[in-house]
Amino acid sequence: IDYAKAKDLIVIGDAKRGDIGSTSAAYAVGHLGKVKVGSNVCSGFDTDFITVNPYLGTDGIKPFVDVCKEENKGIFILVKTSNPSSGEFQDRIIEKRPLYEWVGEKVAKWGDELMGDGYSYVGAAVVGATYPEMGKVLRKLMPKTFILVPGYGAQGGKGADLVHFFNKDGLGAIVNSSRGIIAAYKQEKYAKFGEANYADASRQAVKDMILDISTALENR
Repeated sequence: IDYAKAKDLIVIGDAKRGDIGSTSAAYAVGHLGKVKVGSNVCSGFDTDFITVNPYLGTDGIKPFVDVCKEENKGIFILVKTSNPSSGEFQDRIIEKRPLYEWVGEKVAKWGDELMGDGYSYVGAAVVGATYPEMGKVLRKLMPKTFILVPGYGAQGGKGADLVHFFNKDGLGAIVNSSRGIIAAYKQEKYAKFGEANYADASRQAVKDMILDISTALENR
């Protein structure tokens, strides 16, 4: 985290925290806030954002929002995850709508308490690129929400699958690719770089990803 911040990067702690109020408050302080130890004030993980599980409702979310207000930081709340079994709960129909839509609406409401310049500091996490059609619905429900989009690259998501997660201005989505970049040298496409030049392979994978997403947005 210290290295990333030295490079002026935004750090997202993908911890998926969530508990009752008092424990959520402790998690929020540990990941995003500061704590006094003797005469010293210390930051624990000192991340800029953290992913949060909304299963406990407002009791589990409000402590994070409160710390975010104090520290000028943010959270990404799980809405529709990209794992295969996510539908066991998240796709359940409640009053004629899937549960993830109800969660998305609540995220937008929580976000109204913590608005930045056009977008809220309360984002929606893990709305996967592997579920492109859901992006249309969730973007309408959360027009002022940053959406953290995993599933690109190694999980099969492509730029064309992502366009619905962006607003019309081409903003509002943060696309995550982990293995597709870190282990790019293992892919046939980048095998020419060789294992010793893994960093060059990763750089090319990033450039290809940017081009893929930019082209998709231009052609949507």
